Amino acid sequence: MKDLFEKRGESDSKGVPLAELFRPQNLEEIYGQGHLLDRGTPFRESIEKGEIFSMILWGPPGSGKTTMAGVIAKKTRHAFVPFSAVMGGVKEVREIVAMAETQKRGKGKGTILFVDEIHRFNKIQQDAFLPHVEKGTIILIGATTENPSFALNSPLLSRCRVFVLKPLSVEDIEKILRRILKGIEERSHRKVEIGHEIISAIAKSADGDARRGINLLEMLLKSAVGAFWDESFSIGHEIPDSIRVNVEDVEKLLGKNIFLYDRSGEEHFNTISAFIKSMRGSDPDASIYYMVRMIESGEDPLYILRRMLIFSAEDVGLADPRALEVVISATIAFEKVGLPEGILPMAMAALYLATAPKSNSVIVATNRAKEAVKEKGAVSIPMHLRNPVTALMKELGYGKGYRYPHDEVGHWVPENYLPDELEGEIFYSPSNLGYEKTISERLGKIREYLKKGQ
Repeated sequence: MKDLFEKRGESDSKGVPLAELFRPQNLEEIYGQGHLLDRGTPFRESIEKGEIFSMILWGPPGSGKTTMAGVIAKKTRHAFVPFSAVMGGVKEVREIVAMAETQKRGKGKGTILFVDEIHRFNKIQQDAFLPHVEKGTIILIGATTENPSFALNSPLLSRCRVFVLKPLSVEDIEKILRRILKGIEERSHRKVEIGHEIISAIAKSADGDARRGINLLEMLLKSAVGAFWDESFSIGHEIPDSIRVNVEDVEKLLGKNIFLYDRSGEEHFNTISAFIKSMRGSDPDASIYYMVRMIESGEDPLYILRRMLIFSAEDVGLADPRALEVVISATIAFEKVGLPEGILPMAMAALYLATAPKSNSVIVATNRAKEAVKEKGAVSIPMHLRNPVTALMKELGYGKGYRYPHDEVGHWVPENYLPDELEGEIFYSPSNLGYEKTISERLGKIREYLKKGQ
């Protein structure tokens, strides 16, 4: 009985994960990093010319760091030695360097030492690379998900060029999945029936991580093929002529909501709209429901937090100035702990906003001021408010007559601060809710005094 992917001469593919089995073998098969690999880019041209140098590839999980390093080695005809900073140490590095020296002397072939998760090496371990990188014994390619400025020591960083890899888009991951499906059909000589909406759902669930998307695809295919996936489970059975993945299979793995929520589609906008309007309507129950619904559907939590930041200024404003602080604190907390626990400070912020007193006076004042600027233009600033930084400015009357409020009783003086063309204009009208009630009382007295003074 033959393995599902096995064809003549390819029995060694048995048991190899899809992500490894269909790892890109050339630059054209690497998606999502066009800023580095498009034809005509300096990085691509260096690889094409074989001008390879030590580098750090910095990017999120599943963005193609390991793949890119392997393709670079193949393209530039270097020996490729993968090494994990988690599993190995300085002793193993020395052994690799010794082999690289032998290879260089005997075959004249260079060696690329690829160190995955290089940020896990401490300073002493990182220093072990320095003399060998400087002598050219090895070309070091390090991969990291951490900021190299903080994760790597300065001597090593100064000897390497840093290239940033971007998270893969949904479209990029869809291309990767389709390439793999085509490869499966060619290897197995069987048709794989999987709809566009399923490929799209897998790509969205991958959240920019190609490896995650491929692993999800593999789980679905294994579920669909069952015992026929691996030879050791298919004795006495025939491999089916086609492999079909149904929507039901995807829903079991990813949940039904993956088909209902599209982060760039109508459901995305409907749900965030319902969330904002529920907080504005002071309904904590609806607010927490829509927030959790978005997170469970795969929405970016930082997007939700950004919208809450805007809401705290636009819909709560000075009725409760602490609202902005609460959301900022929730954002910091989330960035430190992530999901799943990070949903709790987010929930605190959403419930705080929903139950806080509401006022839109901040955005109303901002829009009124915008209209005044648009209508009147850059009108002249009163002379007493100008900054007399030179003797000439003082002679011209800059700053003359300005009274410093903190030198006066109550730390306030009756004064007109608006340009003459806008004198008497009122942009900010506080409500009588929350802290704005206090603001309204104090500001009312000030404005009444100014009015009587006129």
